[in-house]
Amino acid sequence: MSGRIGAGYVLLVGITHTDTEAEARWMADKIKGLRLFPDDEGKMNRDLHEHGGSLLVVSQFTLYGDARKGRRPSFINAAPPVIAEWQYNNLVQLLRGHEFQVETGEFGAMMDVELVNDGPVTLWLERDVTPASSSVTES
Repeated sequence: MSGRIGAGYVLLVGITHTDTEAEARWMADKIKGLRLFPDDEGKMNRDLHEHGGSLLVVSQFTLYGDARKGRRPSFINAAPPVIAEWQYNNLVQLLRGHEFQVETGEFGAMMDVELVNDGPVTLWLERDVTPASSSVTES
């Protein structure tokens, strides 16, 4: 058996071929700061540390599956396994560096993942690295 946690976040992590260490750092920092747990008034105001939660990080290349054409998804947007595994392990280490208890699945393995979703929150986090457009008007 691989990782197991109590209260916390289950991260299904897909790595694409354009992801870099900068995306991993951004993701670890974003996860650290997310306030998804309720405070005393029931508002999502507490982060993972305040709640005393843990992380279960599971590699999931199928998140980059494209099923727009045909009947079988294409995984061309997923990073090759050797790159994805390095990026996945890097993200895990960055999260551990934020002093989270981090459990993992087994990279590239067929896994049965059980999850109890305690609340209405499921998020897709992806860093937008597209530069903002700007225009200059001369008079």
